Amino acid sequence: MTTMSSAGRQQSVDAPLTRSATFLVLAAEPGQAALDTIRSTLSGVEGLTKNVAIRDLDSQFTCTVGIGSGIWDGLTKLPRPTELRPLPVLQGAVHATVSTPGDLLFHIRSNRRDLCFEFERQLLNKLGKSVQVVDATVGFRYFETRDLLGFVDGTANPVGPAALSAAIVQDGPGGGSGGGGSYVMVQKYLHNLDGWESLKTEDQEAIIGRTKFDNIELDDAESGQRSHKTLTTIEDENGNEHGIVRDNMPFGSPASGEYGTYFIGYSKNLWVMERMLERMFIGHPPGKHDRILDFSTPVTGGTFFAPSVEVLAGLSG
Repeated sequence: MTTMSSAGRQQSVDAPLTRSATFLVLAAEPGQAALDTIRSTLSGVEGLTKNVAIRDLDSQFTCTVGIGSGIWDGLTKLPRPTELRPLPVLQGAVHATVSTPGDLLFHIRSNRRDLCFEFERQLLNKLGKSVQVVDATVGFRYFETRDLLGFVDGTANPVGPAALSAAIVQDGPGGGSGGGGSYVMVQKYLHNLDGWESLKTEDQEAIIGRTKFDNIELDDAESGQRSHKTLTTIEDENGNEHGIVRDNMPFGSPASGEYGTYFIGYSKNLWVMERMLERMFIGHPPGKHDRILDFSTPVTGGTFFAPSVEVLAGLSG
């Protein structure tokens, strides 16, 4: 799904939650030949998406492409969006973010896992030796959109026009290079489920800021230790709340003992998501970090910009 904004057609950042997703992060090989192959492939992504989606029009198949800070200038020849920069490493008293390599992000979504697989196969065939795979994580919908910690995820997501208002840069620097696009942040978290499940339900709820069974928002302390819900609610100096569009997915394997959540957020302002990380890892007030981090550890992290459809299509030209 794409929608027309004043600056151009945005990619499917507001696509509905699906039953399956693949988060594919790639690093570009050095050299002009690699850049040429990447440009050609990205300019044809819309056609490749249609080629896969046509197999089942009810599958809600979409792919959103993000371009990293390190490759933007050489790949696009366009002025970079003003806030595009690598994910910062934030060191709190106890926990720290990680910033991992990544030039390209493909957020592949569908209600059918086989369509995600087929798109990924065709995409990597086209890219060939121009890229290396940094991370490929397959996510799935878990019951009624719960994470593996047992709580409903994404409750605070804006919907409808509010989602587009939160996620899409309406007017950006360099014409289409900013307008119609969205900043994207990704982080892969691994959970210590044994430790989490050793907590009483009431203690889990206090950490998250919502009840576990019926997802009712809890009041939080006005000072001192804050819940995850409160720490990730961002207001500016005028008291205006700034939302983001999340499409997190659980992933994991009981056989390997790996359990996690893949966080992905879209926003018209990268600083909003950076502020969330500051409040989580450093604390608000400082020293009072998000207690979910005692049980969830980030192992990857990166930022990208998902440009308008017109920018992607024009890369080969």
